[in-house]
Amino acid sequence: MTVPATERGGQPAATVDPARQAQAKRYARIRRWLSLANLGIGALFLALIFALGAHLRLRDALVGVGLAAWQPAHGWSPLLVAVYALSLTLVYELLTLPLGIYSGFTLPHRFGLSRQSLGSWLGDQAKGMVLGLVLTTGIIEILYLLLATQPQTWWLWLAVIMLFFTVILANLAPVLILPIFYKLTPMPEGELRDRLLRMAERAHTSVRGVYVMGMSRKTTEGNAAVMGLGNTRRIVVGDTIMQEYTPDEVEVVLAHELGHHVHADIWKGIAVQTVLTLAGLALVNLGLHAGVAQPTFGYTGLADVATMPLLALLFGIYGFVTGPLGNTYSRIVERQADQYALDMTRDPASFISAFHRLANQNLAQLDPNPVIEALFYDHPAIGKRIRHAESWRAAQGG
Repeated sequence: MTVPATERGGQPAATVDPARQAQAKRYARIRRWLSLANLGIGALFLALIFALGAHLRLRDALVGVGLAAWQPAHGWSPLLVAVYALSLTLVYELLTLPLGIYSGFTLPHRFGLSRQSLGSWLGDQAKGMVLGLVLTTGIIEILYLLLATQPQTWWLWLAVIMLFFTVILANLAPVLILPIFYKLTPMPEGELRDRLLRMAERAHTSVRGVYVMGMSRKTTEGNAAVMGLGNTRRIVVGDTIMQEYTPDEVEVVLAHELGHHVHADIWKGIAVQTVLTLAGLALVNLGLHAGVAQPTFGYTGLADVATMPLLALLFGIYGFVTGPLGNTYSRIVERQADQYALDMTRDPASFISAFHRLANQNLAQLDPNPVIEALFYDHPAIGKRIRHAESWRAAQGG
């Protein structure tokens, strides 16, 4: 017989706070409008670039000051590519800066989800931007090198390279990237740490320790994960989770995360993303060739840096269309991980209590509009996950 959550850990089971749910609905609605506004700004930015011929003017201006003076025989100029990409990025970031400050700083403070000062938040944004620019510029450089040297098969080569980068990043994220933003410390020895390690052993998942992620200095939200691949895999628990959840609730949350590793969901996700990327690149290749073939567009060839806004448009359209497909797959995987957590812990009471607590803590809407969920949610709605646990309990005769 399952022991009621109220009898464990000296802390009562969580229930949904109606006031927090009302806030969650407002918060979700505002975020959707902000997402649409950001999408509109991006579309308007590209439209103005094409209407004003700014993509050609920028190329000609950069070539005019000698940035294309040095280049290999095949016509790829890494300096020209980098400056062109950074110029477009800088303008776009400046255009979206007010919206970014409101959505990333002001709004979370308004709803009590953020504890960061403006200076700390801007510091994180700067670190994220530098990291993103380095990675994105690297990919763009490789893209234009391939366009110059492999004009017919560039998209196949790029898909392979992106697969390699994805695997490397998944491996290095917990040891190189996450510590840039959050302090990670080994979880002190004790019952919770021992329980989580025993659970990993039962799941036949080797982990390199249990770590506490210092989230509370920045946010009131909670999170936990099993991160990394192979020799970097580790259990990471936000200190905001440890402060608010019972040991049983922490265990059931981590059982869900272990389910992803037991089911090899990271590798499956990489495979699915690679297929989607390959299909997307194939279609982008057709659109790029068609655009370059039009003399009125003013492109000098596939590797002309002025094609960058066209590529951004093609990738954006493809991502907008295929995003719901990726989200559908992700929701299926998340439901399977929930099932694993229930089967492993056999503790639906703690599962339900943990997700009630998560909905209250993170201002997550229990039951969003089904269309919104289908288009934008990569996890099942929390209300569905709770009902899944209730059905599991009923099926077990609990």
